[in-house]
Amino acid sequence: MIVACHCEGQGWNFWGDSNIKGKFWGRSIQLDPVGVLTLKFDDGETYQWSKVTTSIYNIILGKLYCDHYGTMRIKGGGSYSCKLKFKEQSVIDRNPRQVHGFVQDNRTGEKVAILIGKWDEAMYYVLGDPTTKPKGYDPMTEAVLLWERDKSPTKTRYNLSPFAISLNEITPGMVDKLPPTDSRLRPDQRHLENGEYEAANAEKLRLEQLQRQARRLQEKGWKPRWFEKDEEGNYRYVGGYWEAREKKNWDKITDIFKKQQQQRNSVSSSS
Repeated sequence: MIVACHCEGQGWNFWGDSNIKGKFWGRSIQLDPVGVLTLKFDDGETYQWSKVTTSIYNIILGKLYCDHYGTMRIKGGGSYSCKLKFKEQSVIDRNPRQVHGFVQDNRTGEKVAILIGKWDEAMYYVLGDPTTKPKGYDPMTEAVLLWERDKSPTKTRYNLSPFAISLNEITPGMVDKLPPTDSRLRPDQRHLENGEYEAANAEKLRLEQLQRQARRLQEKGWKPRWFEKDEEGNYRYVGGYWEAREKKNWDKITDIFKKQQQQRNSVSSSS
């Protein structure tokens, strides 16, 4: 499965596609993302990067946890680039989830800043190359905060942030603007949020059967509606979605959730 996305913001555009290669190691699952993400500002500055490996441990016994590790290279469209190393956690590691890296001037090859922190806590930067500093120099004495995790307590079932919870919210007037394929219209997800677990499981099984049928049809040839591959083999948005949304024109969009069919079956069963 390939996931392509396109986001438009104030002064920036973000797009990319990703695929995941998974490996099962008995007690853990290794997920290797494949794909490039791009962020472009209106002034022309562009950044590209790819994700690091994610592993989920103790999927059968023990406390479930995940770790991110590998090397992330951020390629800038200007004079600078960045290399980040996500340290893989070991059994005896007392300081896990570390991230170290540096920003390099592509013209001279010099390190102009270093990055220090943890991917689940905070990241800092220090200007200059610490290797040129006197012996015993502690870069954290000059570190400047770049990013910090929101530490406000959450009491949701899965410790989701308010932002993550709002992603599935349907505000008044939004239903008429959404295509029938929008994930916010998933009936199994809605049942789960409402605490209707039996209905959610039944819908999940029904949708999985529809997905298997759709996959067999897609094997004969499938062309995305709003994306196509560029010269580098990455999927790019070609337009049309926002125009269709403005006109509420979803005539050629497949009802992948088969809600109308489901409603007819429900009526016939009740009668």
